Amino acid sequence: MEEHERPAGTSDVTPGGPQRRPGRLGVGVVGAGKVGAVLGSALRAAGHAVVGVSAVSAASRDRADAMLPGVPVLEVPDVVERAELVLLTVPDDALVDLVAGLAATGAWQPGQLVVHTSGRHGWRVLGRAVESGAIPLALHPAMTFTGTSLDVVRLTDCCFGVTAPNPVLPIAQALVVEMGAEPVVVAEELRPLYHAALAHGSNHLFVLVAQAMETLRLAGVEEPARLLGPLMSASLDNALRRGEDALTGPVARGDAETVAVHVEALTAAGAADVLATYRSLARTTADRALASGRLRPDVAEALLSALAGPADPA
Repeated sequence: MEEHERPAGTSDVTPGGPQRRPGRLGVGVVGAGKVGAVLGSALRAAGHAVVGVSAVSAASRDRADAMLPGVPVLEVPDVVERAELVLLTVPDDALVDLVAGLAATGAWQPGQLVVHTSGRHGWRVLGRAVESGAIPLALHPAMTFTGTSLDVVRLTDCCFGVTAPNPVLPIAQALVVEMGAEPVVVAEELRPLYHAALAHGSNHLFVLVAQAMETLRLAGVEEPARLLGPLMSASLDNALRRGEDALTGPVARGDAETVAVHVEALTAAGAADVLATYRSLARTTADRALASGRLRPDVAEALLSALAGPADPA
């Protein structure tokens, strides 16, 4: 791997030792979406100067005004030209074309820090910028964003998936620390797996909660969030602290008759999508419980039979 020149104004950081904050940088934000506006604000709070932001939609311009007051709204090439650190906060699928398009116009500068916030990609997606001497950093915040100042505060409880060439990894880590968050190093080739794990745990949890609330309404519960909140908060806390030892419920106990009643009730209620999710997750739960020795094979077989139900013959 080739060595990368450190841009003027940055200082060394010794991993595991006292953190020395890098020199103040001129930051350009490409994309004033929820993530870009918040991270730009966090870098500004750390003492960096935000020298320009690109914002196309009315919503993004309003967000830039609120989160980055006084920062000029510019075209993307102008933002890149002004910046020592370019923060690319665009959708994953747009990143390659954006980097290549700017490279074709000679926009990237030697020694310029180029940071993207995609979870899926590592630093190599910035290869066309690296060819021009830019320094690539991948910093993915593992949290959801509202695009408001509340997110800046929430960064203190957040981790960033950090990927960069080894010689400049300390710079990436230092930037994350400056924003108040914790850097977690992820290998380049494992970024897709890392991102899949986060999407599975976060996005699919949303679907699970929505389906549970919908089913409670069908059961006559007027405030399902009030009922689910404490239960799901405790379940999440227990799962994070204890792993599979925290597993409970009818599948873990081998209560096949209860599971069969659940399948019948969901079928009768016409909750087809909820039933499909229930069956899939219950089957996976049974498989894991069987593999870990929690369930005997005969009990697991009875559970799978109950999950099949009359509408889904095994």
